[in-house]
Amino acid sequence: MKDFNSKQRWLPISVKEMNLLGWEQPDVILFSGDAYVDHPAFGAAVIGRLLESMHLKVAIVPQPNWKDDLRDFRKFGRPRLFFAVTAGNMDSMVNHYTAGRRLRSDDAYTPDGKAGFRPDYASAVYTKILKNIYPDVPVVLGGIEASLRRLTHYDYWRDELKPGILQWSGADLLVYGMGELPMREVVRLVTKGVPFDHLTTIPQTAIIQNIDIPLPPHKKWDNIELASHDICLVDKKRFANNFKHIETESNRMEAARLHQVCGDKRIVVNPPYPPMSEQELDKTFELPFTRLPHPRYLKRGPIPAYEMIKHSVILHRGCFGGCSFCTISAHQGKFISSRSKVSVLNEVKQISGMADFKGYISDLGGPSANMYKMQGNDLTICHNCKRPSCIFPSVCSNLNTSHQPLLDIYHSVDQLPGIKKSFIGSGVRYDMLLNPKASPEEQQSHKAYTKELILKHVSGRLKVAPEHTSDEVLKTMRKPSFNLFKKFTGIFNALNEKHGLKQQLIPYFISSHPASTEKTMAQLAVETKQLNFNLEQIQDFTPTPMTVATVIYYSGYHPYTLEPVYTAHSKEEKQKQRLFFFWYKPEAKKDISLILRNNHLESIEKQLFDKPPKSEETRTNEKNSNKNGKHKFNTGYKRGSFDYKRKAK
Repeated sequence: MKDFNSKQRWLPISVKEMNLLGWEQPDVILFSGDAYVDHPAFGAAVIGRLLESMHLKVAIVPQPNWKDDLRDFRKFGRPRLFFAVTAGNMDSMVNHYTAGRRLRSDDAYTPDGKAGFRPDYASAVYTKILKNIYPDVPVVLGGIEASLRRLTHYDYWRDELKPGILQWSGADLLVYGMGELPMREVVRLVTKGVPFDHLTTIPQTAIIQNIDIPLPPHKKWDNIELASHDICLVDKKRFANNFKHIETESNRMEAARLHQVCGDKRIVVNPPYPPMSEQELDKTFELPFTRLPHPRYLKRGPIPAYEMIKHSVILHRGCFGGCSFCTISAHQGKFISSRSKVSVLNEVKQISGMADFKGYISDLGGPSANMYKMQGNDLTICHNCKRPSCIFPSVCSNLNTSHQPLLDIYHSVDQLPGIKKSFIGSGVRYDMLLNPKASPEEQQSHKAYTKELILKHVSGRLKVAPEHTSDEVLKTMRKPSFNLFKKFTGIFNALNEKHGLKQQLIPYFISSHPASTEKTMAQLAVETKQLNFNLEQIQDFTPTPMTVATVIYYSGYHPYTLEPVYTAHSKEEKQKQRLFFFWYKPEAKKDISLILRNNHLESIEKQLFDKPPKSEETRTNEKNSNKNGKHKFNTGYKRGSFDYKRKAK
């Protein structure tokens, strides 16, 4: 146990480790649904190290056993200040179940990828246990599961509307989004002796109070009352209308306070903090992470999620894409917080000193690969902006999309001793690179970035996410026209051919998204066939809390227009849509033909199954494909082909 007496150590996860540090009692005990990986990409480690930097004694209980005599919940005893609880880096239900509500057989955040080490709704389960054992000790909820369930939300796995998680977990306070700033304020006030029930006006937190108590006074905040949970249960259109306010206020610099009645309680969601400054974000990444899983896991097998990111670097937080199916902006916000170049280079130097480092940085990225340092040219315009996306339906004229700072990072990283190559593993927003309305300087940086990316930072495959080919579906997704993907494909192929490279473009597509039909999926099959993409692994739309697409899926209405939108719901409907990804499989042809004829789409049947002369673009794609002449990619946990006759996952 020498690591717990050394200068660089893990936070204690056992009483023995705590005793080696000379502690009698922790100030904060943090429960997590993930294994303990002391790395800045793991939320529990970030909050643990942050609290430690504030001179608190922090113990972590990773993946506590909730089925036995609950010894994991008792072993450290009562904390001096409070318990902190997170389900981990994923919503526990997304972690557990497939899009078809089938139980997964693995868990990427557990040693050896083993499933079964966390409960469903882990945040609530842990909280209820702690409240039963220590009813007078405050519990602070955080992490993505709590963050995205802060108000009435649709739960796909139970097929029901659930109230905000404070109402059914019993927690005292909820921290949403990236938690450093609100947690600092919580600790500052609590250590000054402020009672926990007085922590009512901390930004980026949510509280629960009796319905007859007035809202906590605050001179600067406007207030928006949402339709109550009971109203949402009987009126889907009112539920949909709620989300317009929730998303809008999540993405504003000067947001209003939201509140919603749930039975005899009221949940109050305070506005978020402004985006973290460069200096504040640098401080997070300067915390003394070991960057390694805790030693207790050495004989239990690798942790898959850690193996994927251990040699990667996060450049920024936030995403202004605003995709309808994505939770990033609801959790991290749409405004970008970027690290300094010095901070990034220091982390790369740390990675280069790791024992298993072979000279390759797996990713220099973030929620999106190419949004580093981007913000409005005139921030006063941003202060009044209510757009959920800065790049849809078109790139905002006030957005500075220069890629020069990102190019500078790439060049500086590649010049460091011990670095053979740096790759970009995060998804690239090619619509920004193809914006004709950008300034000449920006367009020059876009061309330089595209060339640099394709020639120097692709590990054989470049990930992009067109998601669909139909303009109607893409509009609902808040994604650009498929024509832009075609244009980017042409640039990618031309550069590969010119420089003698055989790299692949890896597109991601979604079936059964709101507005997607059997006809639009048939058209997708035709368009991807024409580009010579055989789609081996894809994604079926999974409704997750607090997204536009999920609200549409449940309510049937678009929250911004309140107009009805078709969405596939039954297994049969979903399976039919998914089937079109595999049009090239001989065993799928009969079923696809039947679907097309039932929809009077015989013309598409001919396009799919006849063999027209190959276009020049198709021949170019074939040159850049793998040995068997097909593009293959994987978006799931398991490698291998998909049996289309099996129930859709």
